[in-house]
Amino acid sequence: MLPASAGDKLVKMREYPLDLFLPAAGFGERLRPATSHLPKPLLPILGTPIIERILNKLARVCDGKIGINLHWKADLLRAWAGASPWSERIVFFPEDPILGTGGALKNAESMLSKRPFIVHNSDILLDIDFARLAEAHLSSGNTATLVCHRLPHLSNVVIDDSGQVLDVENPGASRPDSSHIANKVAYTGIAVYSPEILGFLPAGVSHATVAWVAASKAGFKVRVMDVTGAYWNDVGDPATFARGVLDALRERGETVYLSAGARCGKVEIDGYVVLESGSQIRDGARVRNCILMPGADATGEHENSIVGPDYEISLAEADMQPSIHAAEKKRVPLGDPLFARHFRAARPGAGRGSASSASSPLWSDAILVGLGGSDRRYYRVRNDGWTAILMECRPEDPDFERHLAYTRFFARHTVPVPALLTEDSANKRALFEDLGDTSLYAYLALPRDHESIESMYRDVLRSLVTLHTTATAHVNECPLLEARIFDYDYLRWETTYFLDRFVTGLRRVEVASRPALDEAFHRLAQCVFTKPKVIIHRDFQCQNIMVHAGGPRIIDYQGARLAPPAYDIASVLWDPYHRLDDGMRERLLAYYLDGMKAGTAFDETAFRESLVACRLQRHMQALGAYGFLSEVKGKTYFLKHVPEALRLLREDAAAVRGDYPELARLIASL
Repeated sequence: MLPASAGDKLVKMREYPLDLFLPAAGFGERLRPATSHLPKPLLPILGTPIIERILNKLARVCDGKIGINLHWKADLLRAWAGASPWSERIVFFPEDPILGTGGALKNAESMLSKRPFIVHNSDILLDIDFARLAEAHLSSGNTATLVCHRLPHLSNVVIDDSGQVLDVENPGASRPDSSHIANKVAYTGIAVYSPEILGFLPAGVSHATVAWVAASKAGFKVRVMDVTGAYWNDVGDPATFARGVLDALRERGETVYLSAGARCGKVEIDGYVVLESGSQIRDGARVRNCILMPGADATGEHENSIVGPDYEISLAEADMQPSIHAAEKKRVPLGDPLFARHFRAARPGAGRGSASSASSPLWSDAILVGLGGSDRRYYRVRNDGWTAILMECRPEDPDFERHLAYTRFFARHTVPVPALLTEDSANKRALFEDLGDTSLYAYLALPRDHESIESMYRDVLRSLVTLHTTATAHVNECPLLEARIFDYDYLRWETTYFLDRFVTGLRRVEVASRPALDEAFHRLAQCVFTKPKVIIHRDFQCQNIMVHAGGPRIIDYQGARLAPPAYDIASVLWDPYHRLDDGMRERLLAYYLDGMKAGTAFDETAFRESLVACRLQRHMQALGAYGFLSEVKGKTYFLKHVPEALRLLREDAAAVRGDYPELARLIASL
């Protein structure tokens, strides 16, 4: 058997002497009514048709012709192909009637009989190294190399210990025979063939499995490449299509996609929202967990659905989640004391022993939420229309008790944090108020007028003033926070983190004069550390601010410390996640300063003296985090924020070039 790593990526751009064949003739019946408008290969995933996503990977590896069979909506596929970058390489093979997976290859024999070729079903999303697949087949002497996965509910290809195909159970149905105990794998819809396979296919309608078994019995090598663990999605119905769209969205680290060809009015959004080209959401609409297809025109409320020009396909909440979230879905017992009190109290009149309480389900689905860098797990638990967020921490998590203590303290002093409903300290679990899924970052992903954006940021800054003044004045009530100082050592840790994780780690830049840099970092840390301190959030950026009931609420505050307030201002007004225009930033800064001066003995001079130094610290810390999260945690979507963070850091360095010349030189080199 030929192994393949789940994480394989293309490491070189070598082309192989292979042709391609993409079956694209099917009706897509399980995806109707979406496929009444578009053939399944042209269903868009964040602006790119499925077939185009496939060819973006395969056409760089294979140097030959691209065969596509046609039947349903053939004119649309021809039009797409004519406008594609591969128009000169594409050869069409019309079918009437549809000939099946084997008959399609036999029908294209005039092209496929000349040399080895890859077959890739045009409704499959698979993340593997196709160059490795090509090399493996061409060097193996195989007549067929079948790309397979070990999923028990789909595994119907029987193989021996060497990966040789022996039989196929229920050919064409991908349905295993549960009574037959054997070594079985699931075919992904992708294979590499040598031309002799065509000799095992009859003319007319047939299934490719006929050729596999016949060739194997005739003594030819028909083997599998096991890619278990690699991302695989067979887009066959609305749920798998939605999953493909949301997986692509999550891969970008986003919850909202707005095509340049879509129109969006003043709307309320929550969860995952995708607007494909040619779609529209009208003013006043409310959309939660929805995919708007080309031609959709949405008004009113839509939730957990795929919306098209003249249809709406409703899905379960769990189906409108990325794969990793669906995979981590679990059932929780509502009789557990952590849940029982909240969900019983949430229903008016449902006291202990009431009829409503007795009739409620004993279990509820808990669905993973969130996309950030944390190792904690957050789940949405729902019952009778009421929801709450379950936080689960690792047993060794040092911030669990701190998180709960800060929550109680901040809520007592009107800092807008989610309400703590119940807790289970022994098992490092807690239940919080559900603030929805719309962060300020997601809110800003849709068109907003300048007045709305500035108004929202003013609300955010009012919350920050409360943290920096009212809460700070009572910090002695929270000993865990009172003892948590953003000290010199922590500031130096941030700059070392920047060097190790970003400069030498991600960017592979050698530091020419480390002693000179250390001296600059020493003076920078002293400049920040010696300024007056308040309670700061420490990571006060737009992904840690939720928009709930029209206003901002603060999350992920367990890293709060005592430090100069300029650090939080640097985080939110010079935020790599969302670029504010200079005029709005200056107005917002003035608004914050007015708020601080109105409520406390505020040292504006010290604040302004520390602002650039805090910006330098903050942006270096952010870049270090992007390096760590992308390289160590594999969350490569953070890399897209590097250019803006670097731009901001260069502005910071330019402002203090005379004071920190060695640091300015390093930053300029990045």
